[in-house]
This record gives sequence, structure tokens and C-alpha cells, in this order.
Amino acid sequence: MAELLRSLHDSQLVARFQRRCGLFPAPEGGPRGKGPAEGGHHPEADGTGGWGPANGLRRAPAPQAYVQEYIVKNYFYYYLFRFSAALGQEVFYITFLPFTQWNIDPYLSRRLIIIWVLVMYIGQVAKDILKWPRPSYPPVVNLEKRVITEYGMPSTHAMAATAISFTLLVSTMDRYQYPFVLGLVMAVVFSTLVCLSRLYTGMHTVLDVLGGVLLTAALLVLTQPAWTLIDHLDSASPLFPVCAIVVPFILCYNYPVSDYYSPTRADTTTIVAAGAGVTIGFWLNHFFQLMSKPMDSLPVVQNIPPLTADMLLLGLTKFTVGIVLLLLVRQLVQNLSLQVLYSWFKVVTRNKEARRRLEIEVPSKFVTYTSVGICATTVVPMLHRVLGLL
Repeated sequence: MAELLRSLHDSQLVARFQRRCGLFPAPEGGPRGKGPAEGGHHPEADGTGGWGPANGLRRAPAPQAYVQEYIVKNYFYYYLFRFSAALGQEVFYITFLPFTQWNIDPYLSRRLIIIWVLVMYIGQVAKDILKWPRPSYPPVVNLEKRVITEYGMPSTHAMAATAISFTLLVSTMDRYQYPFVLGLVMAVVFSTLVCLSRLYTGMHTVLDVLGGVLLTAALLVLTQPAWTLIDHLDSASPLFPVCAIVVPFILCYNYPVSDYYSPTRADTTTIVAAGAGVTIGFWLNHFFQLMSKPMDSLPVVQNIPPLTADMLLLGLTKFTVGIVLLLLVRQLVQNLSLQVLYSWFKVVTRNKEARRRLEIEVPSKFVTYTSVGICATTVVPMLHRVLGLL
């Protein structure tokens, strides 16, 4: 078993997968960072080789990066897996989840967000507790830059994709009528593409991806009996919002300390805060009767309505109005919270490093994205009603 785990965590296995898919490192001695390699692309990422925790120090220097050139010999796999990787990134969740909330079914959106937050928090914390390194560069070609300083095990992209796809499947099979096999195939294909994209982009080993999928499967099985209880959180005690703010904030503020700075803590705070805001927003809708409560059970839909031009236009209009408002709220609250925290801690505003300090980063992110979550579930639907979009 130990030998099997070591082989699954071997960077050479990832490199072989990349080569099979037509992704190769540029020849040694070629120009680095000066332009695209012949027959390939300029890298969009940095790479580091064989790094790990720096002797247990609390604040060790981040891994030094070098620019990788690479050659693409199969553009089908290149664009397929780059697109699939985007399905597990922020750009997908900040579009898919609000779109579901405003255009499809708030009931499904609420459940998806809560499960997503739970899975992502556990996955992010597990990374900084286990501190397993990402694949070595070389032999692996690295195509992403931002999260290179994060640890690898488990793959939170794999966790999120598995959680979203199968939570959606389980939550809709008794709510809407459609071929279950079709839904199952779509869930498997979606999660598989995201998982394979983490190997293709060189961000995870096979063991990281399998660990993420298995951990998510266990979490879904263990929490599924409580999903109905979670659905009724909006009718909880009047003191529920206090708990919904205090507990997540404590979890974020006491996030495991990394050996060096990485965006993991900030990303985790963003996710948890957005979940807290959405939860509070649904509670506000119920308590103050701002919006009609999402129906927990619907009669089986015999035929899902066909997508018409008018329906598509209405959905895109609602989505555009909502996203613009969320971006405005995000920018306003972020700037205001940072100014208050800078003043409170007597920090120079132009000091970009100050934004990474625990006492500034976590409160600022938490306030900002809690506000965004509340706005998405309360203010945006009311604005849709005022504009006659409901």
C-alpha cells in the first residue's frame, strides 16, 4: 500500500500524463520569459522544484520561481483542459452560483453554496495541516501561477467539482423530472474533466486528486442526512445571524499558520464569508418576509421548459444587473473596510504587504464577502422585482 501511495504521488506520473496529452517542456537552454517557445505558448505560470515546508519555520521565504517555456503539440487537449480547469476556479463559481440563485432555483443555490463552503473549508485546512508539496517542476510543466505557493493535498478543485456536480444531482432528482442516467453521466464527466485538468496543468499529483474526490465523497455521504435541516436554517432563532457571523469568522481567524504566505487563507476567508452572507441573506428574507420563501418541495416537473430567446434575454439581464451590483458592493465595502483597518492599526495605506497581515486580511475579506453574500440573496432579488424582471 505504501508503495502504491508513493507511486500515485510521483511527479513523473503527472509528467507522463502531460506528455501523452501533447504538453512538453521547452528544450533546455532555450529562452525563458522572453517570449513563446517555438511551436508552443509563453507560460502563464511559474514553477518551482521539489519544495516543501521550510524547516518548520513559521515565516519562511516563499518558494523561488522560474519561468517555464512549454510546447503544445495537441491543442485539443490544451484548450479542453484549460477550459476544464476554469470550471473549478473562482470565475465559474461567481457566475454559476449567482445565476442559479437568480434564474433557476434559490433552493438549489442555497444548498449548493452551503455544501461548497463546507467542502472547501475542510479541503483548504487539510492542505495547510498536511503540507504535502505540489508536483516538482521539472519534470512537470506548470501552467498556473497564482496558487503555486499553496500545498497540494487534497486537490480543492477536485473537491469542489465533485461536491457541486453530485450535490446538484442528488438535490434535483426528486425535484425535477429528467433521465437520472443523463444527470449521472453529466456529473461524472464534469468532475472528471476538472480532476484531469489538475494533472494537465501540473498543479496536483494523482494522489492529490484521488484524495480530494474520496474526501468529498465521504463528506457528502456523512452530511446528506442533515441536508434537510440545513434547508431550514432560514427559519432558525432570531439569534441565528450572530452565530452565522461569529463562528465562521473565528474559523477563518484561527486558520492554520503556513510556513510562508500563500493565498490559501484569503481564499478560504472569501469562500466562508460568502457562505455566511448567503445564509444570513436567506434568514433575512424569511424573518422580514422580504421575498417569498423557496419551496422545499415542488411537484415533479413533467417537462423542463425549452430555452427560448425571451427566457435567455431575461436571464442574462437579471444576471448582468445582479453582477454589476455585487461588483459595486464588493469594491465599496472592500475599500471602506481597508481604510478603517489601516487607520485602526496605524498602517500606511500604500503598504501592500500590510494587506497580508492576519488582523487586516481576514476582517477585510470577511466583511467584504459577507456583504456580497447578503446583497446577492436580498438586495438583488428586490432590485429585480423593482425593475420588473421577476
